[in-house]
Amino acid sequence: MVNIPAEFERSTPLKTSKRKSKARSFRGRDFVSVDDFSAREIQTIFRLAAKMKSHPKTYRNALQGKMMALIFEKPSLRTRTTFTVGIKQLGGDSLVLLPSDINLGKRESVYDVAKNLERMVDGIMVRTFGHDICTSLADYADIPVINGLTDHEHPCQAMADFFTVIEFKKNLKRLKLSYIGDGNNVAHSLMLLATKLGVTVFIATPEAYAPRMEVVARARELAERSGATLVVTTDPIEAVREADVIYTDTWASMGQEAEAELRRAVFRPYQVNRELFSHARSDALFMHCLPAHRGEEVTDEIIDSKNSVVFHEAENRLHVQKAIMYEILKD
Repeated sequence: MVNIPAEFERSTPLKTSKRKSKARSFRGRDFVSVDDFSAREIQTIFRLAAKMKSHPKTYRNALQGKMMALIFEKPSLRTRTTFTVGIKQLGGDSLVLLPSDINLGKRESVYDVAKNLERMVDGIMVRTFGHDICTSLADYADIPVINGLTDHEHPCQAMADFFTVIEFKKNLKRLKLSYIGDGNNVAHSLMLLATKLGVTVFIATPEAYAPRMEVVARARELAERSGATLVVTTDPIEAVREADVIYTDTWASMGQEAEAELRRAVFRPYQVNRELFSHARSDALFMHCLPAHRGEEVTDEIIDSKNSVVFHEAENRLHVQKAIMYEILKD
């Protein structure tokens, strides 16, 4: 059972997104960014996810008759499995749509896809490249849209990550999370969620691969409200010093294969290995959203160590996404 820390109970709700999120209820809202939910709403999701994880049979008919369209413009193991299994465990069902079925924005416009699907299903999950595709679907469709991954954010992953951290570390306010590697979509969502929840977060990337400036600026605003600390640096040792959590991701994401060789050379000093990990706390968690390129961003001795919780993270995608689907789809 996940115990939400006492200080998290007192979190002040933050300003939410303009899309369908002004109402207090979750029902009918989108989850395109971690910034779409307030800190208190995130707490609600975590509490429900904990209940669903502990007592799954209690919720087996919670979304009976509900249908989710799952759009995949990118390949997937965890996202496809957890959303498909998750809606099924809640009594609903799903329809998987691949590029050969839609080819968003090419074979058929995003607007037309949104207006068709809103008449046929109850919600949409999209895993795609351009973040604008996801936001456009959310703007056009009169049903909830969940971001399963874009090149700008990976909000469901970040939610599962922090749900996992709470399981193992409890006190978020005293936590230091260090992200090492590419300032990508995962880094963006982790940074936004950490600062929203009052967590100290260090982001260490090569200078040319830093997180986007507008995301850093928004994270600094959130940090001012929550009392969090945000440090963006190029020094991985500074970032991991006395860290409670060390997080990394692949150096070249899907769509960046042509840059892979160059990136290996640039990111080599950012590999999470025994030497780098030695600067963190002895009980520090190692996290990775997977898939991992072993021997590149992380060595086997770290990802397979007792400190690693990568498969807990993967499982918790299921529980957190079930909670999100339940809240936005329930009658």
